[in-house]
Amino acid sequence: MSASDTFDYVIIGGGSAGCVLANRLSKDPRNSVCLLEAGGKDNWIWFHIPVGYLFAIGNPRSDWMFKTESEPGLNNRILNYPRGKVLGGSSAINAMIYMRGQREDYDRWRQMGLEGWGWDDVKPIFRKHLDHYMGEGEHHGAGGEWRVEAPRVRWELLDAFIEAAVEAGIPRVEDFNTGSNEGISYFHVNQKNGRRWSAARGFLKPALSRPNLKVETHAHATRILFEGKRAVGVEFRQHGQLRRVLANQEVVLSAGAVASPQLLQLSGIGDGSLLQQHGIDVVHHLPGVGENLQDHLQLRPIYRVEGVRTLNEIYRSLVRRGHMALEYALFRRGPLTMAPSQLGAFTRSSPAYETPNLQFHIQPLSLDKFGEDPHPFPAFTASVCNLRPSSRGSVRLRGNEPADPPTIRLNSLSTVEDQQVAVDALRLVRRVVSMPSLQKYHPQEYKPGPDLTTDDELLQGARDIGTTIFHPVGTAKMGIDGDPLAVTDSRLRVRGVEGLRVIDASVMPTITSGNTNSPTLMIADKGAAMILEDRAGGRLLRSA
Repeated sequence: MSASDTFDYVIIGGGSAGCVLANRLSKDPRNSVCLLEAGGKDNWIWFHIPVGYLFAIGNPRSDWMFKTESEPGLNNRILNYPRGKVLGGSSAINAMIYMRGQREDYDRWRQMGLEGWGWDDVKPIFRKHLDHYMGEGEHHGAGGEWRVEAPRVRWELLDAFIEAAVEAGIPRVEDFNTGSNEGISYFHVNQKNGRRWSAARGFLKPALSRPNLKVETHAHATRILFEGKRAVGVEFRQHGQLRRVLANQEVVLSAGAVASPQLLQLSGIGDGSLLQQHGIDVVHHLPGVGENLQDHLQLRPIYRVEGVRTLNEIYRSLVRRGHMALEYALFRRGPLTMAPSQLGAFTRSSPAYETPNLQFHIQPLSLDKFGEDPHPFPAFTASVCNLRPSSRGSVRLRGNEPADPPTIRLNSLSTVEDQQVAVDALRLVRRVVSMPSLQKYHPQEYKPGPDLTTDDELLQGARDIGTTIFHPVGTAKMGIDGDPLAVTDSRLRVRGVEGLRVIDASVMPTITSGNTNSPTLMIADKGAAMILEDRAGGRLLRSA
């Protein structure tokens, strides 16, 4: 690539959204597309063996290694904030859980004035790009790029947890992705024949042979280039050299809910006072950039058990590790096919909620944090998260150097509502674990600790064990005219400028009720269609 190559579309970020966009925009050979990815290629074995998340998260080869600021609501702890540093982005290191959320999530967006984003609008997009093991049906498609399969390993302990949840009043369910996700079941996973199925494998690799698609890795965008208030290209650093690429039609920012607002701010789009504080010329004052950060705070109660197999002791045995490797090599089955969480449940923390506001991720293992070895004793983790937190955080510049990580503030447990949900969630975990079906394993609470009994004590316990579940969204939210925090309109165009869209998880106005990767793919698929529709219709690429 020369220093002044020009394409119709320049996509910044080769993560989940960027891979979909590159596929869809380059499908028409008349469109030239350049995809810039700051990370590298997915040519490491642990990007493809499902259990590789244990080695990828917290590894600078595969993870941007972001950290939050000190979190007052979490006893001033600083949290690791993993983001994928590779083609496929976080879909190359995430939990592989296929989850759409609830019908009401999207209908809420439509009720906020965002036409075209209701459940009936987005469900066909989910179906279109799906290749589901259940086959073609009312809720799922077949033959698409996004492969979904049943898990390839089961655990006696998790089967018992299902029975205990049913005894506690949580119903069994076969499929979490029908519009309602209430109930308990094994998760469906983004895998194919026992291998991780990332967005790069599903969407990008089938398009790489197209002569109209250029993919640049290790290409770290430093700023979006403007002529007046029109985006015309991207400056990026690659192998120590500063380069640029121009866009005839649009620049599409798809770097994720952390990097997208950071690049907007570096490019002069954001709160004017913040930009001036860092010596950045203001292209357009847009105070919502980087605000409205939402994430699912997970509480990770851990229980020691007896007389049943867990991954903790398997991992610590060289003989058993060898057996796992052989089972995987021969049959593509066994613990190496495991997602971080195999069993899920959706329920309410109290009858006040119309739809489930809690999600469980139950794991036959325990560890202090991802990237560390499991504990030396048999145990399970019954993580539970608040699906619709009212706490809001931010992503803001730390300095004016693109290599400087941004300041990430979650402000977790900063509202009374979120605090009450956390306390109720911990009580619910205890109730499920106390049911008869689990008692034969003699579960003993290891964290947060059985001595915590009052609401105040349990809240303190939640502050001790709460951590991110890696679902940041909302930092370039869609919104209607008059919304002071709106960054994009309902067609994902950045407000106040031309030729620039944001298409990734950052545009969600409110977080979806479940894992956020597949909703991000839906947003990208819908966004690509909008780009092509607007070009065909000759619409101005401008938002008020």
